[in-house]
Amino acid sequence: MATQGLIPGAGRPQRDRGAARRTLIFKVEQPFGRGISLGDVVVLVGIAAVIYLGVRLALNAPEVVKGPDIHLVPRVLPWYALRSIIRMAAAYALSLLFTLTYGRLAAYNRRAEQVLMPLLDVLQSVPILSFLPVVLLSLSALLPERIAAELASVVLIFTSQVWNMTFAWYQSLTTIPKELREAGAIFRFNGWLRFKALELPFAAISLIWNSMMSWAGGWFFLMAAEIFTVGQRDFRLPGLGAYLHEAAAQGDTRAVFWGIGALVLVIVALDQLVWRPLLAWADRFKLEMTEGENPPTSWLYNLLRRSRIAGWFSQAVWHPLSEGLDARLIRRSAVTEEKTAARKRRPWGLYLLALLLGLGLLYGAIRAGMMLVTVPAGQWGEIALGTLATLLRVSVSLVIALAWTIPVGVAVGTNPRVATYLQPIVQVVASVPATALFPVFLLVLANLPGGINLAAIALMLTGTQWYLLFNVIAGASAIPQDLKYTSALIGLSRRERWQTLILPALFPYIVTGAITASGGAWNASIVAEHVEFGGRTLWTAGIGSLIARATAAGDYSLLLAATLSMVLTVVLINRLFWRLLYRLAEERYRME
Repeated sequence: MATQGLIPGAGRPQRDRGAARRTLIFKVEQPFGRGISLGDVVVLVGIAAVIYLGVRLALNAPEVVKGPDIHLVPRVLPWYALRSIIRMAAAYALSLLFTLTYGRLAAYNRRAEQVLMPLLDVLQSVPILSFLPVVLLSLSALLPERIAAELASVVLIFTSQVWNMTFAWYQSLTTIPKELREAGAIFRFNGWLRFKALELPFAAISLIWNSMMSWAGGWFFLMAAEIFTVGQRDFRLPGLGAYLHEAAAQGDTRAVFWGIGALVLVIVALDQLVWRPLLAWADRFKLEMTEGENPPTSWLYNLLRRSRIAGWFSQAVWHPLSEGLDARLIRRSAVTEEKTAARKRRPWGLYLLALLLGLGLLYGAIRAGMMLVTVPAGQWGEIALGTLATLLRVSVSLVIALAWTIPVGVAVGTNPRVATYLQPIVQVVASVPATALFPVFLLVLANLPGGINLAAIALMLTGTQWYLLFNVIAGASAIPQDLKYTSALIGLSRRERWQTLILPALFPYIVTGAITASGGAWNASIVAEHVEFGGRTLWTAGIGSLIARATAAGDYSLLLAATLSMVLTVVLINRLFWRLLYRLAEERYRME
């Protein structure tokens, strides 16, 4: 009787009970999607104009730039680690600000979404490793070399952190249950209260796990962010990435182990002092009616909760500040709404700015088109074949990643005891710069049939699998405990539980992870398909290899053509395939 009272139809025949289970857990509607829009065309024209502008500025960069010496003695590691953490933190702050603003605008304004989401597809697919020389040289033409190198480093780390966070935030906002939105409307929440009391709590678990992935991605690209050479221009920045690169270049194995040890120590410290307390705190925001059996714990979080000083700070400082900020933002929101209602004039200033921006983009697009015309037909054929070859490698790496990340992610996300041991290990492995270890893979696989292709897929996998794993863990962690109890009460088998609860609950997170993972794989192709080490150059056919060779040769026309081809390919895949799955997740697999 208790089961029948909990789940309508639980005492009926098995055929009806299965239908009830499916309609209870997830809302079922027909999905919809859209193909290429005008926004896609505008965004692609804009990115071509921006690349052309960067190339023009790069031509005015200093001919010679001398970088600082990188010392390999262990005593410099604390200072180098601090420098790297500051760069990572600056990039993460920019990423979080971008995520909260951009994702919310795209989720709630359908007209803006038509431009913002194609733009996000383009931005996360731009191969920053090929665009970095343009960024560095253009900044060095405008700013002092050291400042330009620091800014370019933060930009590169930013691009490795921000996209998965933005997609995760957008996915969370578009899948908030309808009853929670209605509750916010009943309580007359303004924008600030809706953000603070509904949106941010609902997305907290996903944002935290994707923030962990973003930091892992930042560590992954740390060597490229702190060491970059363009001809006689040496852009080096003291840090852990530069230390590891210099140790590998000199063949100093002891220094390599010192650097990796320092990196692992920093990652474990951040896990214990930042991420684990945040996960323990965010467990309160799970959408469930019963408390989990084994909620995540943190020794630091427990200490802070029992600390009298922390309690006094919370009551005497934090709560008054928070309440004062709430009151101020509520008043400002009310005044803004009144002014908006009173003023119904057309924003002519905004139209004028859009016109000027459009004219600038049109000029840049024309100049970029003139550069593309100079690319020979044979190179266009090479670009087409290379794009197909890289697409095949990306697809293989994505399938391999899906095959192991889903079961492992569910095990970590649903079992806190497993997560206690595996979470720091996963963060460490995901954060180790695979580009530093890639020559080892190549030495092992080079003599096998298809060795360079196998090595390329292996390196792409390192740039793909972690986005999926962290999103699957976030999705599994967010499954309400009462739904787990319900599936046990109605006697679901393991297969039925996966079919009716786990996979539908994970679907939005898998799509989010797959979009960013595929973008990461395309970016990783640049270093995976063209490798130089030990005086040897190994490469295989692919768009990444073509971009790497064009960068090394300074062939800006070919670099522009290959980069735009990669961007266009990724955008087409995202708009015609992944965006349809996003719509399916938004409309059918909303938990309500």
